[in-house]
Amino acid sequence: MSSTPAEVPVRVWDLPTRVFHWILAASIVGSIVSAKVGGNAMVLHFRLGYLALALLLFRVLWGLVGGRWSRFGGFVRGPATVWRYLRGRHRPEEHLEVGHSPLAALSVLALLAVIGLQVASGLVADDEIANVGPLNRYVSGALASWMTGWHKSWGQWLLIALVVLHLGAIAYHRLVRGRGLIVPMIRGDKRLPPGVPASQDGLPQRLLALVLAALCAAVAFWIASLGP
Repeated sequence: MSSTPAEVPVRVWDLPTRVFHWILAASIVGSIVSAKVGGNAMVLHFRLGYLALALLLFRVLWGLVGGRWSRFGGFVRGPATVWRYLRGRHRPEEHLEVGHSPLAALSVLALLAVIGLQVASGLVADDEIANVGPLNRYVSGALASWMTGWHKSWGQWLLIALVVLHLGAIAYHRLVRGRGLIVPMIRGDKRLPPGVPASQDGLPQRLLALVLAALCAAVAFWIASLGP
């Protein structure tokens, strides 16, 4: 009788991905709270928006050159693969649940897209009181008005809904499937069967991430400087 190989720690989430994840989470919470408070808190709201912009730019770049399971090619799957996964017919060698599962990947992409739209709409928004996005003067009044409305209503609530869905998925994996997702996003490792390929997470990768983060921060700072 063959026994199942013991699981071993495998580096799944590299340090840059983990840092990105937690800073983005903090910036989203801070943005929502500061928007609700209003007044002087809007200064913080704008700064957190620029931070989110830099983080999104970094994540796009890191999705191309980052660790194996952080790359878009490592977790974004085609329709046929997603369908096989839903039917329970995926193959073990595909490693579909090492990083983001096919369903989780769709959730991640949706969350990044909505955050991106919120950032973009905030950059051109004008509440006609005291807060104007730095790119407002580069778009038409009609577009700025529409984007302002989206940013303050549908966009905000859609973002909150996706965050709640994300937290619900974390709870489901912990309580139903017995797989914690928070600790691996802190430590970087998951316990997986032997032979699962790990993400590179050495000094060269971290230095590259630092350079990319600095470039993205510079772009966000430049965009912020275009404002009134």
